[in-house]
Amino acid sequence: METGLSHWSSREMAAFIARTESVAVSHHYVSKLWRDNGLTPHRQGTFTLSRDPEFAGKVADIVGLYLDPPGGAVVLSLDEKTQIQALDRTEPMLPIFFVVTEKRTHDYVRHGVTNLFAALNVGTGEVFGECKPIRDGADFLAFLKKAVKPHTGKDIHVVLDNLSTHTTPDVVAWLADNPQVRFHFTPIGSSWINQIETWFGVITRQSIRRGTFTSVKVLIAQIRDYIAHWNTNPKPFAWTATAEQILAKVRPAQPTSRNSSTATPNKHQDHATLVINGVSKSPGLLDSQSGLLDPRAAVDFNRGSNSARANCSSGLIERSD
Repeated sequence: METGLSHWSSREMAAFIARTESVAVSHHYVSKLWRDNGLTPHRQGTFTLSRDPEFAGKVADIVGLYLDPPGGAVVLSLDEKTQIQALDRTEPMLPIFFVVTEKRTHDYVRHGVTNLFAALNVGTGEVFGECKPIRDGADFLAFLKKAVKPHTGKDIHVVLDNLSTHTTPDVVAWLADNPQVRFHFTPIGSSWINQIETWFGVITRQSIRRGTFTSVKVLIAQIRDYIAHWNTNPKPFAWTATAEQILAKVRPAQPTSRNSSTATPNKHQDHATLVINGVSKSPGLLDSQSGLLDPRAAVDFNRGSNSARANCSSGLIERSD
């Protein structure tokens, strides 16, 4: 029987059973059955579908950097958080007071936007960030130069996405002149593997989302203050998922292939090389399949003593103290 419901509540199901089966059950009984069987129809999650033909190779390469970084090298996770709005409320906010929660008007005024360029030092947890009005290739290259400058004399591995501004002729030429800096591109549609995305979720939740900004200048000042505050006690996110664990979660959702292969990081070789069925290959030569991944089930982070589960697709972090 069609109901038109998108999902069940315990009360709706109890009433439906009574109406169609002539069996009187309470909604408490329905809820207990759901709990006993691990069913949560009132909740909904998300997943990421990557069609990158080099998905497995890129995952193994980047996870290898997180779990077994080259000795003495620096790993930077870099990206842009674009179009951050400076939103002001039409009335002053009512502050929190004992049993009274903070309140704000539902309507707002837009004062413009800014773009946050940020680089997370995966080893130390420190963040370097700058706000810019636009985000073209020249802005990216200028930021990149500043981000790597404190690490002069060291090998620097930069994890970033495939945005066109990251591969402009000027950027490519600069990389050729600075071979100590190496780019590691995330798989297409898989921003969850870039740790800076997790940090973007933190700053959004702790600073931007509930902020009131009378101008873009005020917004930028608050972002700078937050970064300075973060860096007074930086702690890295501890990546715990191995490439094998991630790919094991991916494979059940993939179509089967006679040429499917397994990619694993090789600790004794450069991170640009992987071992596939016992044969060393470059990630660019991988014949791997696209992946279907629930990032919340595959990636766990810890900051300090607090356990955190990261849903990097949405940029949210769930913590349990």
